[in-house]
This record gives sequence, C-alpha cells and structure tokens, in this order.
Amino acid sequence: MNIFDMPNSAEAKIRYLDADYQVLSPGTFVRCAVTGKPIPLDELKYWSVQRQEPYVDAETSLKRELEFMDRN
Repeated sequence: MNIFDMPNSAEAKIRYLDADYQVLSPGTFVRCAVTGKPIPLDELKYWSVQRQEPYVDAETSLKRELEFMDRN
C-alpha cells in the first residue's frame, strides 16, 4: 500500500501562483495534468500558472509547454 491508497488520502485542490501555490481544499496530493500520476504536495515543483495545472517533473512540464506553443 502506498500513500495514495490510504483511507485518509485525498486529492488537494490548488490555486497555482508565481513561485508558490495556495491550498483551496486540503489533501495529500495532486494529479499531473499530462500523465495523471499522483504528486505528493511536498514534492510538487512544476506547474503552470496560466493553465492552472501541475506536472510530475520538468520534462513533462516542457512537453506540455511545447504542445501549447505548437497550437499557436
């Protein structure tokens, strides 16, 4: 069993800000907008303020950014 399978584990609702975030609804993790993988809040380092979505790592963040650049 991992932390995400525990009964008191809940997905947090977050407002992503520049260099910080605000917890709107408490929880232990958020889900990566690209992969769907859970990200523990204490490991959350990558997100988009503009799109208000988290990413599991820098590579995934770059991938998402390039997807949006290709659309424009």
